[in-house]
Amino acid sequence: MLSTHPQRSTADRRAQAQANADQAARDQARRDRRTRVVLGAATALAVLTVALVVWFVLGRGGPRVEGISELPEGLDVPSVSDAHGGISFGSSGEAGSTSGDDAVRVDVYVDFLCPACAQLEDVNGADLESLRSEGSATVVLHAISFLDAKSDGGSYSTRAAAAFAYVADEAPAQAYDFQTALFDSQPTEGAAALSDEQIESIAVRVGVPADVAEGIEEERYRDFVGALTQVAFGDPDLLDDQGRFTTPTILVDGTVFEGDWSRPGELRAAVEAAAAD
Repeated sequence: MLSTHPQRSTADRRAQAQANADQAARDQARRDRRTRVVLGAATALAVLTVALVVWFVLGRGGPRVEGISELPEGLDVPSVSDAHGGISFGSSGEAGSTSGDDAVRVDVYVDFLCPACAQLEDVNGADLESLRSEGSATVVLHAISFLDAKSDGGSYSTRAAAAFAYVADEAPAQAYDFQTALFDSQPTEGAAALSDEQIESIAVRVGVPADVAEGIEEERYRDFVGALTQVAFGDPDLLDDQGRFTTPTILVDGTVFEGDWSRPGELRAAVEAAAAD
């Protein structure tokens, strides 16, 4: 039986074969590009995941800070701070005071942007104030700064800590209430930070004279806060079992508190036990 389809010439068949080959090559190129895009996206996701894990593991306490053993000579420090940069509060409630030689010393290392530090204040603030006011304990605050990168607005941790040091020096009777108020007004990590004017307003609200509060924006103790942070990171007794410094860190008579400060009354019980020894 004869075919009803006209036969194509050899040239036509070769042209069609070439066209088919070209189309197949284009299809393969598209598949190759698609594969590269998928693999690239998967690789980028894997890298991002690893980066996030590293950030979470290493950055929970903030960025790594080079440690030093003591405050540098010639540094402008608050007159109410001790040799290690701590600012003590005794039974009188004034910055620089103590509750006497027999009182238990409670050192507390905090960052004013640290959510756990705000929780520490919420759970234990009343107990620590009670122990202090009754003369059983001297509370020594170390306001450090290593979460500046986690505030949108620039160096909030440093500015808040410097403001606390300044108020402690210039208005010692209001300093304890001021640090409590800073935690009450704590901004969220990654959100807009409080301005200097807002920090000044908090100071005035707790009784700091307005003309004194105006000096907060000068950040007189910014370098002091930076050095105090380095001292904290350079003290091996303050590091956890992974060699990291985190906040809050609490010492009861020089020994790191290993209990659960998030359980109401547990820190108070440890201080009372130390006082009974």
